[in-house]
Amino acid sequence: MRTVDLIYRKREGEELSPEEIVYLVEGYTRGEIPDYQMAAFLMAVCWQGMSDREVTALTECMLNSGERVDISSVPGVKVDKHSTGGVGDKTSLIAAPLAAAAGVTVPMISGRGLGHTGGTLDKLEAIPGFRTNLSIDEFRAQLAKYRLAFIGQTAEVAPADGKLYALRDATATVESIPLIASSIMSKKLAVGLDAIVLDVKVGLGAFMKRQIDARRLAQMMVGIGRRMDKRVQALITDMNQPLGFAVGNALEIMEVSQTLQNAGPVDLTRLSLELAARMIYLGKVTETLDEARELAQRKLLDGSGYRKFKEVIAAQGGNPQVLDRFELLPNATGMREIYTPRAGYVSTVDAALIGQASNMIGAGRDTKEDSIDPAVGVILEVKVGQKVDAGSVLCRIYYTREERVDEAAELVEDAFRISQQPPDDRELILEVVG
Repeated sequence: MRTVDLIYRKREGEELSPEEIVYLVEGYTRGEIPDYQMAAFLMAVCWQGMSDREVTALTECMLNSGERVDISSVPGVKVDKHSTGGVGDKTSLIAAPLAAAAGVTVPMISGRGLGHTGGTLDKLEAIPGFRTNLSIDEFRAQLAKYRLAFIGQTAEVAPADGKLYALRDATATVESIPLIASSIMSKKLAVGLDAIVLDVKVGLGAFMKRQIDARRLAQMMVGIGRRMDKRVQALITDMNQPLGFAVGNALEIMEVSQTLQNAGPVDLTRLSLELAARMIYLGKVTETLDEARELAQRKLLDGSGYRKFKEVIAAQGGNPQVLDRFELLPNATGMREIYTPRAGYVSTVDAALIGQASNMIGAGRDTKEDSIDPAVGVILEVKVGQKVDAGSVLCRIYYTREERVDEAAELVEDAFRISQQPPDDRELILEVVG
């Protein structure tokens, strides 16, 4: 078997066998196949795509390249939730406690964010003392006791994916849908899950800009999971405007607390409840999805999800009082208001520009080595469709350093469009796959 022949065949659109995929991935991981040949193969995949058989073989190969997290000793059906990432997306911190309170075992293997804001781990680490570097034994023990634990992805899980991702990043092949699908699923399936709920974002503030691409990604990930005997469902959700009002790590923890007390934004509450319901349904707690929706709603209204999150914060070394006393969280030292120059209806709140502005003042990171300022971010005062008067506040920028605030304010101003007519309603949940 020669690498150059496999590159040629993939470039010509041929299907490679599982054995040939294994040869490529294992050879590259061991250093036997050089970067320039693997880069050529990745570009061929970018152009020609992959069949279901190929993408499953690639996922399994990356999965088998490292350790698996064995949680078989923990009772209950294990269900995780994954989002492809969006601006103000803090649904994991709401849906997971609601599902756990309803009786689902939720092993949350989360990542750090690159770009506009932090990932789930970064948001949690805005809570003073919160530990995400649990040992596997601690992870298992906490799951058994509380049904919910948050842990970071380790270098030992799917190391082939880490090496391939670095090469994809350097060769403009990150956007390939089969490569995205196999990357996400190899890391998720390295934990002994029974089911996964996926939230695939689409729109201005999402990685996928077109619904057709988001659908292809969702279908591919659902297919990979099912071929590996896992129950998988995906929601395709709108990310043209930020989710909720808060963008920024500590600010989002505050909004999570409000939402778990049934005082959160309508869009964030609705999506979090639907994700929780699907976790409950796939976790076999209820017979039907409608019953799961009722149970998720009940766990929100009776405060069970809120209490569950507090329990888990305390179990992982954090101060649960932050959910009641926001002054215990990192707080910004400066604030700037952005006003609308004219009256009308908010027709656009560009999530990408809000995200870029938040990143600029320190809420996100451009490289893995960058540090995040947990206190900073943006809080919206209006959403798409709202009527505003001239001179009213559109949003507030919270910062701790002055240097890039003017630049960030310009981006935020550009994010808002005011029109004389109300915009058409847009659905939050666009499609369900699986």
